[in-house]
Amino acid sequence: MSNNSEEVKVLVVCLGNICRSPMGEAVLQHISKQRGLDVTVDSAGTAGYHVGEEPDERTVATCTKHGVPINSYARQVATSDYTTFTHILASDENNLRHLQSIKPANATASVRLWGSYLDGKPIPDPYYGRASGFENVYHQCVNLSNAFLDEVFGKKDP
Repeated sequence: MSNNSEEVKVLVVCLGNICRSPMGEAVLQHISKQRGLDVTVDSAGTAGYHVGEEPDERTVATCTKHGVPINSYARQVATSDYTTFTHILASDENNLRHLQSIKPANATASVRLWGSYLDGKPIPDPYYGRASGFENVYHQCVNLSNAFLDEVFGKKDP
């Protein structure tokens, strides 16, 4: 499926918008640029626990280690996101259910589990774990970013 004629705008969503979704935003934006694709990427949380905060320091450290720029501040999903973005990618089933439960009638965005573009697996929340959990999330975001871009724009050249 090709969306080359339509501007692609992606919102990556987790619970608090300080671990998984800001990392997903940064990785997807980085890989899009590497592949020469013009994609707008943002992130948000289904909960407002951390609104206005920078990403978790372990998220920033992991992205920095891999040369991925990260610069975002936590925000909560808004009703307008459903018409602003073309794709809303949930990190796990709980956030997907929440996104579907608040989805307005006029929504135009595709709302899916990000993992549904690859292996159907959720992105585990690394917040209460070790640094290795953030590293695992990073690699999962790389794989999911490529799978998403492959589906939306077509496979990348080898």
